[in-house]
This record gives sequence, C-alpha cells and structure tokens, in this order.
Amino acid sequence: MAIPMAQKKRERGFLDGQFLIAMPGMFDTNFARTVIFICAHSDDGAMGFILNRPQQLTFPDVLMHLEILDEDEAIRLPAMTRDFQIQAGGPVETGRGFVLHSDDYLSDSSIPVSDDICLTATLDIVRAISRGEGPHRATMMLGYAGWGPGQLEAEITQNGWLTCPAREELIFDKALGDKYDRALALMGVSPAMLSIEAGHA
Repeated sequence: MAIPMAQKKRERGFLDGQFLIAMPGMFDTNFARTVIFICAHSDDGAMGFILNRPQQLTFPDVLMHLEILDEDEAIRLPAMTRDFQIQAGGPVETGRGFVLHSDDYLSDSSIPVSDDICLTATLDIVRAISRGEGPHRATMMLGYAGWGPGQLEAEITQNGWLTCPAREELIFDKALGDKYDRALALMGVSPAMLSIEAGHA
C-alpha cells in the first residue's frame, strides 16, 4: 500500500493523531497488545507506528549501516546519542526508517502529523541526531503499520481496537514494557476489565 502522506498540506482524517489500542481479542501476532500512533488516515487507507515494540538494532548500528559513521566514530558517540531509541514500527517495509519527532526540528522533507509532532524519513534527520542537532524529542521506527481503504474502520467496528487522543509524552516514552497498560489507563480502562467484557461479548 502506498503511504497516504504524500502532501504536507492535507486534510486530516478523523483518526489522525489518535492512539489505536489493541483489544484482547486481537489474534494477529503483529498487533497483539500494541499501542499504535496513527499518522495519516484518509479514504486511501491509514498508516501509523507501533509504539511499544523494541528493536534489536541500536542507533550506532544504523549509522554504520548507512555509512554515516565508521565503527571508531560510532564508539565515540555521546551516551545520549548512542542510546537513541530504535523501535519496530510495524510489519510493512521493515527495512525503512522513519523518525517521529517534536516540531522543533523541520526539514524540507518533514511532514506534520499532528499539531506538535512531525515525521521525517530522510537521512538529514539521522545525521542531525548523530551530531546532537536533532529534535528535542524523537524516536526512530523501522517499518510501519498500514491499512488499505476502509480496512481500519472495519477492524474498529469489529471491536479490534480502542481509540483515544494521543499523548505526546507516551509517544516518546522509552519505557515500552508497560506502555500498553498506560495507554489503556488514559481511557480509565484496565486490561482485566477488557478481558471480562470480551469474555461476555
């Protein structure tokens, strides 16, 4: 599916800037217990990023793979840069990198996805982060989650997802292990409540 984000000035869909939170009945292992930030939603489909799946690659690994730095330079990176978080953003195009970030960094290729958050998928932001000149808040995603026309709406109707407005602090929070529970807590819901409801559906 083509990423429905080609134009910077675009109509925002009703799910743009929302969290999708997987219901307990989500049997697709790609999405079980996931929290997803929806970046684009239109008649053409939707795309977003899983926010609570770790990625084994490190930022120095990425810089060396892209030949931005060699191994000696990567070793000398400041700890903050070396520990820059990489996440598994979804099952589509898993070899492609995207940086979700605060709007204090903008390049010609940056796309606003909400009032305060942008997406950049070019090497300029990776180089800026490696020099300590990147955005104040950011995370890199490898791959994304994508849905065709009407697919996500159907999954929501079939009780596959809960939705709620996204919170920036949760998007960039590095503690991934309990992010699912904390996203549910934004709605005043606990996983136990969902399990009970699902059992009586």
